Amino acid sequence: MTSARLSTLATLRDRIERIGAQGDALRPRRVSLGHAEADAALQGGLAVGAVHEVFAEAGRQSAAATGFVAGLAGRIAPRRPLLWIRQDFCEREAGALSMSGLAELGLDPRCLVTVCTADVEATLRASADALACDALGAVVLEVWGETQKLDLVASRKLTLAAQASGVTALLLRIAATPNPSTAETRWIVRAAHSPPSASWAAWGTPLFDAELVRNRHGLSGRWIMEWKCDERLFTEPAADSQPLAATSAHRPHQARTKLRSAG
Repeated sequence: MTSARLSTLATLRDRIERIGAQGDALRPRRVSLGHAEADAALQGGLAVGAVHEVFAEAGRQSAAATGFVAGLAGRIAPRRPLLWIRQDFCEREAGALSMSGLAELGLDPRCLVTVCTADVEATLRASADALACDALGAVVLEVWGETQKLDLVASRKLTLAAQASGVTALLLRIAATPNPSTAETRWIVRAAHSPPSASWAAWGTPLFDAELVRNRHGLSGRWIMEWKCDERLFTEPAADSQPLAATSAHRPHQARTKLRSAG
C-alpha cells in the first residue's frame, strides 16, 4: 500500500473517531428510574435536559399523574430547586399542591417553588424563562384541558431551551389529548391499586399504571410502578405477602352433618 493511501486511511480513521466523540458528547445524560424494565426501554433512564410529557384523565387520575411527575422530579433533581408552574384553572379544578403530601412522597418542600399563571400562554412564557436558568433541577408545566397554544412550535422552543441549559421540563397535561411534539417521552398515567398495607400504616405504597406511549430513542411499554418514598425511586411492585385463609378440607362433610341434624 502506498504512502498516499496510508495517509488517506489515517485521515478517515481520525474523522470517524471525531464523529464518534461528538456523538457521545451530544448523547443526553440519563437518570435511572429504578424500574428495571422501564429503564431498559429508556436505554438507561430518563433523559436529562429534555421535555417529557405526562397525560392523565381528570379526577383521581390527575392526582396519580401529579404524584408520578413528583416522583420523576425527585429522581432527576433530588436536591436541586424545582419550579412548578401551574395554570390557574388547575388550582381551581384540582386544588393547591399539598406540601405535606409532597414531603411524604420524598420531596423536600423547601426546594419547591410554585408559580400560578393566568393562562396557557403565560405558562409557556414563564416556563421558557425558567428553563433558561441552569440553577434549577427541573421545571414542571401543569396545563389543564385542550389548547392550541401547545403546538409543535411551542414544544420545539421548550426542547431547545431545555437542551441549552440542561434543565429537564416535565409537562403535565390533565384532560387533554396528545398532539405531535418534540418531547423525548410521553406517558399516560393512571392510578393502580396499592397492596394491603401493614397494620401500622394508614395506606399502601403509591402504585402507578404507567404507559410509555412515545419514546424517541427506544421501545414503548406499560408497567405497574411502585414509588419508594424513602429511597425516592420506582421499582417493580413486590408480590402480595398477605396470607390467605385456607379452605377447610372437611367443610362439605360438616355441612351435610349439620343438615342431617337439623332435619
